[in-house]
Amino acid sequence: MIRSKLSDILFPPTIENSNAGSLITLMSKKQKFEIEKSDAEWQQCLSETQFGILRQHGTEHPGSSPLDKEAAPGTYHCAGCGTALFSSDHKFDAGCGWPSFFQPLEQTIGTSTDYKLIYPRTETHCAKCGGHLGHVFNDGPQPTGQRYCINGAALSFKGE
Repeated sequence: MIRSKLSDILFPPTIENSNAGSLITLMSKKQKFEIEKSDAEWQQCLSETQFGILRQHGTEHPGSSPLDKEAAPGTYHCAGCGTALFSSDHKFDAGCGWPSFFQPLEQTIGTSTDYKLIYPRTETHCAKCGGHLGHVFNDGPQPTGQRYCINGAALSFKGE
């Protein structure tokens, strides 16, 4: 089988990273969350796109989510479990094609290191169900200097 992913070339499958060419996949499967379901159960309640992002650490195409341009006041929730994650008060247009926030709501986001590219990145996940949301970078606006770059398909929006 020909491997086309750069991560599989740089980090060939081993006992430590055999799931998807990254340590994060294995670590997240071992971590316990308040809401846990089998893949079959997740597939029943998520769309194919949501499952690919939330449960398989996928990434949607930039600009593909209408939530990137959503400007109404409200709250962004995990599409997997409904946990409130971000306030529209903390949203900004980063110009990257994904919904971006400078901070999450308190104690709703977990992080881990993602080695899928040449350099490590900080991956974000829902602290309640473990669903992959996106990444956080240190190039955001004040007051935090952070940019939570989140897949729109991993979110649902509830307006005020």
